[in-house]
Amino acid sequence: MNAKPSVWKDRRVLVTGATGIVGSWLCQRLVAERANVVVLVRDWDPQSEFVRAGTIQSCRVVQGALEDYASVERAISEQEVDTVIHLGAQALVGVALRSPLATFEANIRGTYNLLDATRVHRDLVKRIVVASSDKAYGDSDLLPYTEDMPLNGRHPYDVSKSCADLLALTYAETYGLPIAIARCGNIYGGGDLHWSRIVPGTIKAVLENRAPVLRSDGTNIRDYIFVTDVVDAYLRLAELSGSEGVQGEAFNFSPQSRINVLEITRAILRLMGREDLQPIIQSTARSEIQDQFLDASKANERLGWVPTYDLDAGLESTIPWYRAFLETQP
Repeated sequence: MNAKPSVWKDRRVLVTGATGIVGSWLCQRLVAERANVVVLVRDWDPQSEFVRAGTIQSCRVVQGALEDYASVERAISEQEVDTVIHLGAQALVGVALRSPLATFEANIRGTYNLLDATRVHRDLVKRIVVASSDKAYGDSDLLPYTEDMPLNGRHPYDVSKSCADLLALTYAETYGLPIAIARCGNIYGGGDLHWSRIVPGTIKAVLENRAPVLRSDGTNIRDYIFVTDVVDAYLRLAELSGSEGVQGEAFNFSPQSRINVLEITRAILRLMGREDLQPIIQSTARSEIQDQFLDASKANERLGWVPTYDLDAGLESTIPWYRAFLETQP
């Protein structure tokens, strides 16, 4: 019996942020499904999974930055892109605190540059996904977040995501573009080399026989969603982004299992057999929202999306990636 052909075969997909954790696995999946993948790359990162796995060899690379409209427009026009998945952003809260202007340039200007280029080339582009974040909601006493709640960021990173999210809604509403928005919780998995984040930072510490360090007091509650489930979510959303009930809508993606920072740290220690290592709690984190978690029932009902990985399964798939990666580092 012949396998069902992929809906992505021969489609021309532009991915921004291809060298990040989600972009790396998303491009790998699209290449496997025989899409023609175009990536906008600002900086060459040989440690990125996108480069290390050789995925870059199967993609068309456009050199440029989101902040430069001409580069964005050229990527869409010259490559005749029909689908855009916008992941590119300055993605670290700490960097945003130190460098708010650069964060606003990348996350806000970069988003409206991309959206306006899709408006100009709406004859080409038929599907658009914009990656937002649970951070776009800001701080709220009412949890879990649902998609009808206001976007209320107050700190630089959160504000940049609120603004990018609203820009996407603006272009969908005003110009009728086939845009859908994804709001995910904390994404983890192999390929995330931002060691300040709790999952890669804890795994690296254990592999180096060190106690993990928590910048917070460990009580912050979060959603943690495995990267493969995020890739599934983005592709499903892109496929349906021009459909009624999806176009111009935002969707939360979450396994809906809440856990605090200390608990996920201890889960990693347990799975790695190093419960003897006691986490060092610094309580120095600034501008961190205390509790954030999402209601993903809308994605389940309208998109038919459900996560495949629970936390233990996701971490069990993640730990070997870092073990192999760190063994190759000098």
